[in-house]
Amino acid sequence: MSDPAFWHRIQFAFTVIYHYLFPQLTMGLIGFIVFWKYKALRSGNPRYATAARFWTKIFGLNFAIGVVTGIPMEFQFGSNWAAFTRYSGEIIGQTLAMEGMFAFFLESAMIIALVFGEKRLSPKNHFLVSLGVAIGSWASAYFILTTNAFMQHPTGYAVGTDGLLHLQSFGQFLFNPWATVEFFHNQAASLVTGAFVVTSLGAFYMLGIRHHDQARLYLKYGAAVGLLASVLVAFPTGDRQAKMVARYQEVSLAAMEGRFQSGPEAELVLIGQPDVQNRKLDNPIIIPEALSFLAYGTFHGNVRGLGAFPQNVWPGNIELLYYSFHIMAGLGTVFIIVMGLAVLYLLLGRLESSRFLLWVLMLAFPFPYIANTAGWMTTELGRQPWLIYGLFRTEQGYSHAATPGSTIFTLIGFCGLYLVLGFLFFYLIEREIEEGPEDAGD
Repeated sequence: MSDPAFWHRIQFAFTVIYHYLFPQLTMGLIGFIVFWKYKALRSGNPRYATAARFWTKIFGLNFAIGVVTGIPMEFQFGSNWAAFTRYSGEIIGQTLAMEGMFAFFLESAMIIALVFGEKRLSPKNHFLVSLGVAIGSWASAYFILTTNAFMQHPTGYAVGTDGLLHLQSFGQFLFNPWATVEFFHNQAASLVTGAFVVTSLGAFYMLGIRHHDQARLYLKYGAAVGLLASVLVAFPTGDRQAKMVARYQEVSLAAMEGRFQSGPEAELVLIGQPDVQNRKLDNPIIIPEALSFLAYGTFHGNVRGLGAFPQNVWPGNIELLYYSFHIMAGLGTVFIIVMGLAVLYLLLGRLESSRFLLWVLMLAFPFPYIANTAGWMTTELGRQPWLIYGLFRTEQGYSHAATPGSTIFTLIGFCGLYLVLGFLFFYLIEREIEEGPEDAGD
């Protein structure tokens, strides 16, 4: 309980997990808004403009809470992780500054015009505003993910005579291969969240026998985008991410799979319970040779187990890492099945009349949030015990000036504040959903 690093990690984990509940939806929704505004501009059909207008309100609420919950994380780099910031600030400061000065500034300026400027701008200019918000939103994601990618697989740096990291190649740092793979995987997952939320609300309205015209639109495009994005999360983006982990973080892969022994023709574990003390996996259900193929593209690839590495480089919480990874992967498979069924029923003209599937779609909206959270837990737990993989350990990075007592106190404060924000958010969202879109086609 008196370990300072533990409480610094808990506090940052809480704030970042809570914060990311909101950006993942804004990044997923903005594509729908841009598409519907484009369709309204080209066709003149008011139902598309109505859909874009309604979801812009939801987008704006998510964006506002995301900004409020994101600000504390910037300060935590100095208050909680000052040693890490001093060591790597010249590197990660580049992309964090670019995110704030370029991407976030663009997104913030444009979103005001998007939410409040429809009556003051021409349809074409308002569409261009939505496109600017989309560019700013996704560019912001890339800069932040590049920062994270450096922590996972550092490139473009040099260690100076002062013992600190210095930027050697901006190009290698900005276009880190880990960053590009992580970006496409993360953005596909955000589209899954957006699609499930859109489809869920469409199912809710359809079951409630209200706003039918808009509900059909949400079901149609939500299911189509949801299926495409769910497949992209698995392949090729998830496949490429797994191969990056297998190449650069072998010990993380072993922990994610609960693999203690090395060898070729490694099996993929669908389910099981890791017993770290006895270095075995209890009650495993496996697919023979599949892990070797997924990691190295050949069924004969040698996948090293945890026993091949010194125990001081093992991830600190193997059980939590293992279950986080399998929850993420398992839900990803479920998403493909659910959205595949929705698209099939849509093509057959039976989706609107299938109350069972509508109930499934309506109740499924929390699961992409769970999958994304589990995915980020997998990424961050897998990197441990390093803050910057292979260079700087987590135990070296925290601020010694912040005591465990003060960290716990501020954590309690964050919990209370975010609880209030959560209630406010749900109240505002519920009010918008209850009011509903203007049904131009009804």
